Amino acid sequence: MATTEHPPSTGRLRAWLLEGLSDLAKQHPGPHAEPEPAHQGQRWWRVMCLTGVDYFSTLGYQPGIAALAAGLLSPVATIVLVVVTLAGALPVYRRVAEESPRGEGSIAMLERLLSFWQGKLFVLTLLGFAATDFLITITLSAADASTHLVENPHLTGALHGHQMVITLLLVALLGAVFLKGFLEAIGVAVALVGIYLALNLVVVITGLWHVVTAGHVITDWSGALTTEHGNVFAMIGVALIVFPKLALGLSGFETGVAVMPHVQGDPGDTDERPAGRIRDTKKLLTTAALVMSCFLIATSFITTLLIPEREFEPGGGANGRALAYLAHEYLGSVFGTVYDASTIAILWFAGASAMAGLLNLMPRYLPRYGMAPHWARAVRPMVIVFILVAFLVTWIFDADVDKQGGAYATGVLVLISSAAIAVTIAARKAGQRGWTLGFGAIAAVFLYTTVVNVIERPDGVKIGACFIVGIMLISLLSRLARAFELRVTRVTLDPLAERFVRDMAHRRIRFIANEPGRRDKAEYRDKAEQTKADNDLPEQEDFVFVEVTVTDPSEFEAGLTVRGEVLHGRYRVLTLESASIPNALAALLLHVRDLTGRTPHIYFEWTEGNPFANFLRFFLFGQGEVAPVTREVLREAEPDRERRPRVHTG
Repeated sequence: MATTEHPPSTGRLRAWLLEGLSDLAKQHPGPHAEPEPAHQGQRWWRVMCLTGVDYFSTLGYQPGIAALAAGLLSPVATIVLVVVTLAGALPVYRRVAEESPRGEGSIAMLERLLSFWQGKLFVLTLLGFAATDFLITITLSAADASTHLVENPHLTGALHGHQMVITLLLVALLGAVFLKGFLEAIGVAVALVGIYLALNLVVVITGLWHVVTAGHVITDWSGALTTEHGNVFAMIGVALIVFPKLALGLSGFETGVAVMPHVQGDPGDTDERPAGRIRDTKKLLTTAALVMSCFLIATSFITTLLIPEREFEPGGGANGRALAYLAHEYLGSVFGTVYDASTIAILWFAGASAMAGLLNLMPRYLPRYGMAPHWARAVRPMVIVFILVAFLVTWIFDADVDKQGGAYATGVLVLISSAAIAVTIAARKAGQRGWTLGFGAIAAVFLYTTVVNVIERPDGVKIGACFIVGIMLISLLSRLARAFELRVTRVTLDPLAERFVRDMAHRRIRFIANEPGRRDKAEYRDKAEQTKADNDLPEQEDFVFVEVTVTDPSEFEAGLTVRGEVLHGRYRVLTLESASIPNALAALLLHVRDLTGRTPHIYFEWTEGNPFANFLRFFLFGQGEVAPVTREVLREAEPDRERRPRVHTG
């Protein structure tokens, strides 16, 4: 009796890990996906809630961090933060939304300004800081969620001292959701943000009521503030100095631009110019910034006036959960527990949004650069990698919100600074002098803030540097591993080039690879005679010359356009532009074979010089050891030797 053979468990595991691409690709199309029709999507205020699970959730820990950083000056320092938000970050990202309406963000704007390898390395550096931002969002949000859980009066006895374990479990749960399959649910985000902001509004109103009814609270605070700092100018000066420590309150703008493809826009929008989508995204960014600014000022005010300073310190009841402390203190344990549950939910969902950002950010760039292994296109292996790194970061920072603040702020500030620089350059190119000066001043402020934050809290740069080194190392190895991969996405022949090919199909198809020089009559005559002599070909054989001009050798995937021309009345020449000469030639040969059904032949000269040096020239500059590399590309692209185009070298 026949038995059914089952694949080994390792095979099943591999198939499960590499199963397709992410469901998230449907929500955030990558650079090679079909563009989403401009009229589809959700209303802007619903998409704002998707951004809000990251942006608004910082209320869970921002007031406590502000109190630790600025003390009694926390409300003044928060006002400075709000001014920078509304007068700096908001105009910058409104311009970013206008310049990159498909959600590419400021990284793509800067990518367009730089070419060749320096552009790729710059983008990889920014990706390292973006990874820092998103990853620390996951670990910091999980740590703060566990803080709310551990410090809940009903649970503190059973859970106290287990914050590390709880944080790791929350991170693992996040990974499990993505391993199972996760689609961003805007409806869930709307519910979470709505409930969370409503509960925060209740806490704020209650806190303000207690501040107003207990008149001595304001006088005690103002008296202590005057005694400590002297005058208003000294207070503002100190607030400016401590402002970089409050930079967590600027998070969410990059996410706001990234979710642009979800915004519905107008029926008349086009993919090239989705005016309605840009307009509504600006509404999204402005509304989110205004709502957050109001909450930041109000919460910093009531927490500073109503919570004893010692409670903000590590181990205190308000450390990492200032608003939850007030909720329990003034509204009772039942409301406080509901508030804790809401905070834990939105903080956890903020981690999910950050994970989605990571899974969509890397495929947007690395595959296009040839700097990602094939398995990086599958979600599950990447989820496992990110979760393991999140475990490591959580362990390094001891699941402490305050310790991770510096790393998080660094990632946020680097991205905002890069966005400010990008829009400054864009305004200058557009000849907008006023906007150029304005954005330049904003960029200077954010660069100053970034430098100060890095000096005071270098953890963010260390984490970012680790990501940058890791991304660049993996990218280099991936590019090396894929060096001989056929990476031309399509081949298009113009009418004259197609005529040359179809004419040759009646005889033997022979090409000569020629490095163009003077392109005079003698060059082509001598090349043809040399090729016949080197390969012992009959005198009557005719050829078509192929000449490739290298464009940007750092590019990986691109289409290929082939143009035909007749030089000096007799020499037929096909001209191509590509990032790599061997890849272009291999793609042309395979296309000609498929078009004519005949096997083409191509003739080379051996390249002079050291083979290793020539390979490096090919790897970095798209030229060098052309003949053997062309053959290797063909060998990998066409395993069947009988159908493979022939490569001759003399």
